[in-house]
Amino acid sequence: MEIALSGLEGLRKYFREVYGPRAEVLRVLELTSGREKSGEELKGFGYGVPYLIEVTVNGEVKRVVLETIRPSGFGHEHFSDRAQILLWQHSAFNNLPKHVKSIDVGAFTTSGAMKSLGDCKEFFILTEYIEGRPYYIDLEAIKARGELTSLDVERCLALSNYLVEVHSVKGIGLESLYVRRARDLVGHGECIMGLIDSYPPGLDYADEKTLMEIERRCIEWRWRLKKKAYRCSRVHGDFHPWNILFHEGTDFTVLDRSRGEWGEPADDLAAMTINYLFYSLQAYGEIRDPFKRLFEIFWENYLNKTGDEEILTVIQPFYAWRGLVIASPIWYPTLTLNVRIKLFNFILRVLEVDKFDLRDIPLLFSH
Repeated sequence: MEIALSGLEGLRKYFREVYGPRAEVLRVLELTSGREKSGEELKGFGYGVPYLIEVTVNGEVKRVVLETIRPSGFGHEHFSDRAQILLWQHSAFNNLPKHVKSIDVGAFTTSGAMKSLGDCKEFFILTEYIEGRPYYIDLEAIKARGELTSLDVERCLALSNYLVEVHSVKGIGLESLYVRRARDLVGHGECIMGLIDSYPPGLDYADEKTLMEIERRCIEWRWRLKKKAYRCSRVHGDFHPWNILFHEGTDFTVLDRSRGEWGEPADDLAAMTINYLFYSLQAYGEIRDPFKRLFEIFWENYLNKTGDEEILTVIQPFYAWRGLVIASPIWYPTLTLNVRIKLFNFILRVLEVDKFDLRDIPLLFSH
């Protein structure tokens, strides 16, 4: 696999950006084979192959090594993974005595040019602005009203149908990404262990023993998920009410896709549906209508249209993760102790069941 490059002129332009206008490229040598690249060969660099490049700068010959990282497992699957490693190396190599020096970190653009990033401090993303009303405002209105409107039901079905469509695209041949997501679910800083580490010590409802038990059970679930890699599907990755903007009627836009394009559909189901339960707890201290009905509508529609009953055997650790989010004293500092206790009841109990049963939901939260 090769990276397209605009030949010798592209190299010359890049090195003049790094070293100044008098820089000239003398030769390019493939280090692993010792073979020199010239002419048309300079229009492509292999992923993961190191190159020795000789450059003259004001009469002085400089010898540098250009390296990329091969897309593979071990946390290197995504472009962002590889960028993270290289950006860190550039910032860290020069801080350690006797370490080889980093001269620059750069990128190959879509046009085949090379771009210097060596003086970058932080990165940013620029997106379009979309007018809309976050879906959680609908949930707040239901909580205040105590009943559902026809639009509430239609929007719930629209969101469920959206996941049916998203998850219909299967990641055939991408099983390693499913395993990666299962590993990240437990160990990533934004996921289970990261959330647990954010809990302050001394909480009665989340003491050290309880949090350790949750981690232990989730590690066991990771091993179960690894055997389900054939389920790899397109996912959103953070499909919750704050990441959905509704427009008129059932038209909506989603925001902030997270942690990769492929994974387990249960991730998205858990992220959305736990919020119906969460709002019920906040409103009534228990699981009941109208939020229980929204929970059922969402699930029943999804299961009827996908036929994916197996999702009920893998969603447990995803519900545990989302439960840790909404029970967090950092993210939700004003929750009552009763709600937090019931959320932890749910987290611990859902991790014990082999198949999630929608009819058992109220029992999973009870004291």
